[in-house]
Amino acid sequence: MNPEQWLLQLTPSPTMLLLLVVLIALTESLALVGVVVPGVVLITAAASLAGHQEISALLVMLAAFIGAVIGDGVSYFLGYRYRDQVTSIWPLSRHPEWLDRGRTFFQRHGALSVLLGRFVGPVRPVIPLIAGIMHMPPSTFLWANVGSALLWAPAYVLPGYLLGRTWQQWLAAPDALHPWLTALGITVVVLAMLFSLVRHHAYPRGFVYRSLAWLTERLPNGQRLWQALAPQHEDEPPLATWLLLLSSLTALSAWTLVVLQADGPLAIDAQLNQLIGSLSLPILNGWSQVLARAGDVLGVVALVAPWLIWLLVRRHYAALSHVLCGLLGVAALNTLGKEVIGRMRPDAPDYLAHSLSYPSAHTSTAVVLYGMAAAFIAQAMPRSQRFWPYWLAIVIVVPMAISRLILGVHWLSDLIGGALLGLVVCAMVNLAWVRRPRRQLAPCPLTLLVISSLALLTARLLWLPPV
Repeated sequence: MNPEQWLLQLTPSPTMLLLLVVLIALTESLALVGVVVPGVVLITAAASLAGHQEISALLVMLAAFIGAVIGDGVSYFLGYRYRDQVTSIWPLSRHPEWLDRGRTFFQRHGALSVLLGRFVGPVRPVIPLIAGIMHMPPSTFLWANVGSALLWAPAYVLPGYLLGRTWQQWLAAPDALHPWLTALGITVVVLAMLFSLVRHHAYPRGFVYRSLAWLTERLPNGQRLWQALAPQHEDEPPLATWLLLLSSLTALSAWTLVVLQADGPLAIDAQLNQLIGSLSLPILNGWSQVLARAGDVLGVVALVAPWLIWLLVRRHYAALSHVLCGLLGVAALNTLGKEVIGRMRPDAPDYLAHSLSYPSAHTSTAVVLYGMAAAFIAQAMPRSQRFWPYWLAIVIVVPMAISRLILGVHWLSDLIGGALLGLVVCAMVNLAWVRRPRRQLAPCPLTLLVISSLALLTARLLWLPPV
């Protein structure tokens, strides 16, 4: 029996599977229970099974919506009716900090907390209970509950559903692609680990930092150089960022010389382009089209507009100017690089008919956008956890870059040049930011801004053509 037949035998009937989605969504949203049930994992697994059975995605999302509304409604009722008793019930009796965290979140955001709380893991199952305890008007809670469930259902269901619909195609990748995919995976992991290792050892207690500090003490004018690299308000230079700037700038210069000397595609460019062109990859082509629109000018504007508006309203002018300088700077450098190098694309659709190839603007812009976001987030985190935002940025940027190869509008060497250019701009923006003390950006309405960005990006994907 092959794995597909075995999986189909274990999968419930469509009706039972939809009921299971309702139950999981209800449980995941239910106070006292949702705090200990891994609802995200369960809903993803159930949605994947539904996608594999080709059950309508609308039915699956409707089932999740119904379960989420009922779960939050029951939680609200429990808080409203039994406000004095619920705090003595396990697990809240053992973890009163959950209620304290939820109460603080509710007091900060008011009625909006019901909508936002559904997407914030630590307070998700507690906020409806808090809303009941605080006697939020039932009509206000009803609208917030329904509105949040309408956003929550597709966000949690669709990734698993798409995985279930496409897993066979992903596993059936042509043999010719296996070496390339293996090399890509190894390269990304090795570079990411090397980046994390260097950052770890570039802090004052790290080996790289102590070695360079020892060296500068013994060089003529070494101490003066060390102090020149340090920010105005600190004695220690941001060594990791300086190393990133120097290494990426050196690599970009050397790689660009290789591209110029080749006077056309490199051998590896032509080989990979020919291989991808010979394959039939409809699913990857579809996703690549989506990423192309998400990474063009309109897509980037849709993503950053809510954040820029928030920075402007809260008068974080320094952060606003640094973000704009990073995005506008990489755009200018991309335009300049394309005109100076004059490299033709492997294929140019109508909307790219007058655009050149090197470096890849999608790749460099993605590196700058998500790299700057990772740097801002990491600065507010404990040093031991700062690698997480950078890993997340890598997970977003790599598919964005690969999509340009799938569409056939860039050579592999274009992506490498774009990534290196983006790292240079990221490092320069970060160095400019840390030169002097800055006002903290927190507290930030993170969930609201993320939802706003995704809503604008969705509108851009649905209604505006690629540019």
